[in-house]
Amino acid sequence: MGEQTGTRARLVARRQRVGGAVRAQKGKARKDGWTKAKERLFLETLAETCNASEAARAAGLCRASAYRRRQGDAGFARAWDEALDVGYAEIEALLMREVLFGSEVEELTLDGEGAVKGRKIKRTRNLTVALRLLTLHRDRMEKRRAGAGPGEAERPDSPDAIARVKDVLGAIRRRRAVVEA
Repeated sequence: MGEQTGTRARLVARRQRVGGAVRAQKGKARKDGWTKAKERLFLETLAETCNASEAARAAGLCRASAYRRRQGDAGFARAWDEALDVGYAEIEALLMREVLFGSEVEELTLDGEGAVKGRKIKRTRNLTVALRLLTLHRDRMEKRRAGAGPGEAERPDSPDAIARVKDVLGAIRRRRAVVEA
């Protein structure tokens, strides 16, 4: 009985195609498949690189397997999106530092024989990146406000909600005044 319990503990749910139907079955976990450690490594690498291929390679899995898992596991899909958010936030922060503080470029002046005659350090800023980041931020904020759902925009104490309640109360007062008159 003890062996059977140990075997059951190692079984995982799988879907199997039988004819045209798909049915659930229990089977042994693949030794080369996803584990918690591989998932954690995949998500950490994805957050660092924003590259699913590189993250799968680091975890010792194939990219197609990662995309299949993302499609079939909502929790993994959310973790994937969160990892990308972290990664893109880091990229954005790096670019913002570049835009705000610029980068140093060394300009060399060579003589006729190719020897260094002079060095000049220039600090440059990439305004194209700055404009693109501002546009991205504006678009992201507009999407967040438009799709806020039951978040901040729908709170009962939000200015929008208070204004709507005041409008409704004003309409009720006007109707009462007409009825009482």
